[in-house]
Amino acid sequence: MREQKVKFKNSEDVENFVNAAGQCDFEIDITYDHIYIDAKSFLGVLGLGLRKELKVQYFGENAKFESMLKNYAVA
Repeated sequence: MREQKVKFKNSEDVENFVNAAGQCDFEIDITYDHIYIDAKSFLGVLGLGLRKELKVQYFGENAKFESMLKNYAVA
């Protein structure tokens, strides 16, 4: 399992993230506090809220997804 903290500024960021996640053949979750959401669900991810620090957990490798993920990474 790999983890990355991310932050989305607007719904377009969420849409880009969910589209990239949807192209992966492994499980991807996004969490905030004790809430776990399937990262391939646009409404689920958007429902967590914008401008919050979220944690992405993914269980596979995909260079394109990981490259996109860096755009939203929080240090």
